[in-house]
Amino acid sequence: MSSQNNADGAPEEMPFDGPEPTVETLQRVVDGLQTENADLNDKYLRAVAESQNVRRRAQQDVDKERKFGIERFGRDLLSVADNLGRALTAVPADLDPAMKNVVVGVQATERELLSVLERHGVTRIAALGKPFDANLHQAMMEIEDPSVPAGTVVQEMIPGYLLAGRLLRAAMVAVSKGGPPRAPAPEASNENG
Repeated sequence: MSSQNNADGAPEEMPFDGPEPTVETLQRVVDGLQTENADLNDKYLRAVAESQNVRRRAQQDVDKERKFGIERFGRDLLSVADNLGRALTAVPADLDPAMKNVVVGVQATERELLSVLERHGVTRIAALGKPFDANLHQAMMEIEDPSVPAGTVVQEMIPGYLLAGRLLRAAMVAVSKGGPPRAPAPEASNENG
């Protein structure tokens, strides 16, 4: 059963060559069209869902790039901060007044650099006196110290940094050994009531 559109867009009735269709024939045609409609509707819903997923993934990628895009630059800049810190620790205590002004300038430069890094999400890891954490620290050596609980960071050779909570560079540390075992950290009670 086919129809054609006339000039004004309305379907044009076609005369049948054969006998008039039966109710069963028309019901099969309706069932076929309903099945096709359900199939097309399912395809449409899947296409809409896929486009939403693509949009969501693209937004996540943009957010991730915005948050972590400076990772390589930040890592490279950490060597500058390290060198400024090393320069300041190498300064002798007995300086003439003219050199003290240079040291004050280098200290101000180091503070400004660390401030800029922090504004962009790069924060220093507090390591000294903390329990060793392999996720944040890289143990370079062990130091015998019976006065400090074993596994405590007792020296920091190179500071570690996080970028938006993700490790940018592990702190290179010395860890105590030979002391009393560290007391277990108190755990939050897990009460289900």
